[in-house]
Amino acid sequence: MTFTKKPLIGIIMGSSSDSRIMKGAAEILDSFKIKHEDQIISAHRTPSRLAEYANYAEKNDFKVIIAGAGGAAHLPGMIASHTIIPVIGVPILVYNDKHPKNTETSKFSAFGGLDSLLSITEMPSGSPVVSVGVNKAGNAAIYAMKILSNEFPEIKKILKKHKSEQHQSVLKESELMKKQGLKKFTQKKFQ
Repeated sequence: MTFTKKPLIGIIMGSSSDSRIMKGAAEILDSFKIKHEDQIISAHRTPSRLAEYANYAEKNDFKVIIAGAGGAAHLPGMIASHTIIPVIGVPILVYNDKHPKNTETSKFSAFGGLDSLLSITEMPSGSPVVSVGVNKAGNAAIYAMKILSNEFPEIKKILKKHKSEQHQSVLKESELMKKQGLKKFTQKKFQ
């Protein structure tokens, strides 16, 4: 089995509005040519579909499920309760984007995503779900790759190269800041 031929990671989300955050996971996995399958599954509106998906993921030998949800954020915990596949939860700051746009009211969560974070991380003893930070779907993808790297040595190499590139990027920016000075560097970088 290879990680480039068949999906080993399932990316699920509770609503289509979560897709703008969850695409970050897909973009990372795509950039490393790691196959994934993406679906909308609501813990509250399609509970029987959630149970079916857990069976489907096991039958298709998924290695990791990345589950994004906002508000009460029950999706990661509920999918974890139906499978032994590791689940990485992505807490999402809920947006009111299914209604007319208004910059003042488009953010919907009264808790800034903390509600989702706590819902995902405060699972009962014996039913763990790993969580990344609010809206950090890209980090969930990197973590999923770390899990896969235990089985696929090629992914270990990819991750080591990625870490090295991050390291070099910071050194390059630091050298540029040192050369230009903080004020000039900031003006050019954040215009």
